[in-house]
Amino acid sequence: MFFRNTSPLRARAVRQRALGAAAGAAVVLAAAACSPAVSIESADVPAWKATALPPSSGIVVEEAGKILNRDPIVKTATGIRPGTYVLTITCDGGGKAFFDVSLDGTRLSEAGAACNGSRETARIKVPAAGTLQISTSSVDAPLIYAYQLVPAA
Repeated sequence: MFFRNTSPLRARAVRQRALGAAAGAAVVLAAAACSPAVSIESADVPAWKATALPPSSGIVVEEAGKILNRDPIVKTATGIRPGTYVLTITCDGGGKAFFDVSLDGTRLSEAGAACNGSRETARIKVPAAGTLQISTSSVDAPLIYAYQLVPAA
């Protein structure tokens, strides 16, 4: 009823302003969604990890920490037996973290996680006994991360 006596040009201008306002609101919401949910520098990593990863028995390798720069953080585990494992990974703080898994220097798998508190999983097949390395890195530092490797059920 409001537009009944207005010209088509005026109605179009009103629609364009409304769309512009909606687009502006979307940009503000998107920027807020990309902001870190936690202060990385003051984050209590063990407390965060306790809620970020599912409780599990039989953990073969686990790690949690802060990535404050772009340098990879490498964890080594010896005596890993052949078999299929599940790597559960998570991170928080914005951006993305990458996890490279290798056995005696040979890459087995790589996985990534969006650093918004969600969990990702990857199945890792270990063909022989050996030394496993998991390298965690990100170009979106600072962030916090956690992972655990358990035998597949």
